[in-house]
Amino acid sequence: MDNNFRILVVDDEKSVAILLSRILKQAGYKVEVANTGTEALDKIGEFLPNLVITDLKMPKISGLDLLKKVHPERPDIDFIILTAYATVENAVEAMKQGAFDYLIKPLKDPDELRIAVSRVVEHQSIVAANTLWRNQLAEGLPPTEIIFAGMAETWKEVDQVARTDATILLQGESGTGKSLIAKAIHYLSGRRGPFVELNCAAIPEALIESELFGHEKGAFTGAVKTKRGKFELAQDGTIFLDEIGEMPLSAQAKLLRVLQERAFERVGGITTLNTSARIIAATNQNLIDKIHERRFRQDLYYRLNVFPITLPPLRERRKAIPALSKYLIESISARVGKKVPEISQDTLSQIESYDWPGNIRELHNVFERAIILNQGPELILPPLTVTPSGAQREPSRKRLRSIQDLEREAIEETIRETGGHRAKAAKILGVSIRTLQYKLKKYGLLK
Repeated sequence: MDNNFRILVVDDEKSVAILLSRILKQAGYKVEVANTGTEALDKIGEFLPNLVITDLKMPKISGLDLLKKVHPERPDIDFIILTAYATVENAVEAMKQGAFDYLIKPLKDPDELRIAVSRVVEHQSIVAANTLWRNQLAEGLPPTEIIFAGMAETWKEVDQVARTDATILLQGESGTGKSLIAKAIHYLSGRRGPFVELNCAAIPEALIESELFGHEKGAFTGAVKTKRGKFELAQDGTIFLDEIGEMPLSAQAKLLRVLQERAFERVGGITTLNTSARIIAATNQNLIDKIHERRFRQDLYYRLNVFPITLPPLRERRKAIPALSKYLIESISARVGKKVPEISQDTLSQIESYDWPGNIRELHNVFERAIILNQGPELILPPLTVTPSGAQREPSRKRLRSIQDLEREAIEETIRETGGHRAKAAKILGVSIRTLQYKLKKYGLLK
């Protein structure tokens, strides 16, 4: 049973449609009903079903007509045809046109319907997994079992939400693979448009609206020609807004309108454009804290947080480390042109015991450096500050109290070492200039 699997039942006999709907709802599916082919076409556009169960003989638009109209544009929607014994030949014709299955009415048992639908659910799950696998190969992405290693619950959530249009907010520490998860969602969704990515922290505040929404020629100094923004480029696809917490408030207001109305204008333009892009946002920050600090809009947060997915840090899925390590070592060795080194049990124990504060990104970087420098058959890693696997580091008042002191000292020292050059300091500290400005003000370091 899939609680997010959507079924449209179409039958001009209202009693039949209601009966089928009740059987399917009791099985846990989301169900809508239409009593004519015309009504069905409207509901397909609004409800976005995974499956249409339709009577074959209906006035004006028959079940076969409905299939022929929908299937060329939406081949991802499966059809089950309901037919009487007298019209089985027509049902066979529907199968030739792309229907998944047909059932003889009246049904002898509700299980006939449940079993037929369960076959469709299984089929679509396999198709989605194969599509993701093919796209991963084409994009050079890790296979699904590597992306979701040690995250069975996350995979379940992704598999359920991918084929919907819900806005998704990915949360988790830096380096946990939010970009990979976003791409996996896009490829599982079956969307025909591209996957378009924007790192909100990497774009200067003055240019971020142009990057998102585009601009017209002459809109500002340097705008020598019209430019399409990310939302236009992502039409019928997915736009991934990484580090959404770094987006300036002015752009947040315009993004809120896109989420509410699916509409926007280019910078300097007057023509309203519409977008069908699916929005996935990601952050490694606590957006609730940013709302309290008046640096993130509360209404935007609730619009983005329709379907939140939290990615666990690597230290919370240590059992996945051997599989991740094997994949990374093999892929990095191939990329840098080195023979795949052996990895001893002692080294593997060292890897599994380390906390990996930088998560998969840190694991990748450590392996890459070690493989490049490696001379022998066995992989030698640089020293790691090891903590016992699964050990709970005892919290202390001093450590909790001193975090801000340490951050202040790090900022102060970096500013001093760069001679007050804030852009360089921000780069060294790994934060945006806006974040650095906020921290300087917070700690009274502005001069």
